[in-house]
Amino acid sequence: MKGYVFHGPGQSAWEEVPDPEIKDPGDVIVRVDAVTICGTDLHILKGDVPAVRPGTVLGHEAVGEIVEAGTDVRTVRPGDRVLVSCISACGRCGYCRETSYSQCRGGGGWILGHLVDGTQAEYVRVPHADLSVHPLPGAVANEDAVLLADIFPTGYEVGVLNGRVRPGDTVAVVGAGPVGLAAIATARLFAPERIVAVDLAASRLQAAKEFGADAVADASEAPEQLIGDLTGELGADVVIEAVGVPETFELCARMVRPGGHLANVGVHGAPVTLHLEDLWSRNVTITTGLVDTRSTPALLRMAAAGRLPTRRMVTHTFPLDHMQEAYDVFGNAAETGALKVVLGVPQHEVVPVHPTP
Repeated sequence: MKGYVFHGPGQSAWEEVPDPEIKDPGDVIVRVDAVTICGTDLHILKGDVPAVRPGTVLGHEAVGEIVEAGTDVRTVRPGDRVLVSCISACGRCGYCRETSYSQCRGGGGWILGHLVDGTQAEYVRVPHADLSVHPLPGAVANEDAVLLADIFPTGYEVGVLNGRVRPGDTVAVVGAGPVGLAAIATARLFAPERIVAVDLAASRLQAAKEFGADAVADASEAPEQLIGDLTGELGADVVIEAVGVPETFELCARMVRPGGHLANVGVHGAPVTLHLEDLWSRNVTITTGLVDTRSTPALLRMAAAGRLPTRRMVTHTFPLDHMQEAYDVFGNAAETGALKVVLGVPQHEVVPVHPTP
C-alpha cells in the first residue's frame, strides 16, 4: 500500500510502505476512506515534534471501514464504518479511568502519526480499538465525520471547556484557523455575550464571522484595545490561544481579565515568556492540554442532528493519492484560503488488503 512518510524536517513523500498487520488482540485494521491534514502535521514536518521518527506514516484523523479485527475487540467488527480518533486509549490505566485519554499510560495517547504509523495511508492499524474508534451513524458523511477526529474535540475540550466559557462571557479566540473556528462554533453552545476572533488573515476573519464570531480584529492592529473597549477595560473572561507562537500567547495574556481564564490550544515549538511580573496578582487561570476526545460521542450526536458547522470548514478535497498537493495547499493557507482539506478514495477503487474470512 501507499502512505505519506516523514523522512525528517522538510522531507516527506507519498510512497510504498508495508501493509499494516494486527499486532495485538485489541487492534483493528481500517481501510481509509477519508483523511485530513492537521496543523500538527505541519509542525512535525518543520521538526517541532522530535519524537516522530523518520520513516513514520503521518496522520491521526480518518474515517474508514474495518477490514480486520483482533480477537479481543468487542465494540466493532469488520464491515463497520468508523471514525478513527486522534487519541488512542487503553481504557485500563488510571488516566483512562478518569477519561484523560491523552495521558494514557497503557500504550495509548497521541500515538497515530506520532509514535506509530498513522492514518495518511490506504490502510491503518488502530490499537485499543474499543475506545479508539467510533461507529458512525449513516447521517454523518465522511467529510463531516473526519473533522470530529481531532479538530472539533480539540477546540471544544482544550479551548471551550478548559476555558470554562459561561453564559454572558466575553470570549476572545486568537487564531481563526480550523481549531479556532471549532472553538468559536462550540463556544456558542454556552451563550456567551460576545465572541471576538483575532487573526492576521482577512479570509480567516471572514470565516470566523461565518462560524459565529460577533466581532473580529486584525492581530497587527492592537486587538487588546478592542477587547478593552468592549469590556470597560476589564479584558475578556476567556481567551483561547489557537496559534502556537510566542507572540500570540503573550497577546492572550494581555487580553484576559483579572480572574479570567487563558486556555492554550496551540502547539508551541519555541519557548514562550510567561510574564508573571504582570500576572501573579491577577488571579488568572492558565490551562494547557492535549485533547482527550471524551466529547467525541456527544459531538457525533450533534453532527448527526445538524448542530455543528462541519462541512463549512472543508474548503478543498483531493483524491487520497494527491497527498503532496493537499499538503502544499494546506501549508500555504494564506495564499490558498484553505481551512481544512479532505482526501478520499472513491468506493469503486477500494480493494481490501486483509480480506476477512
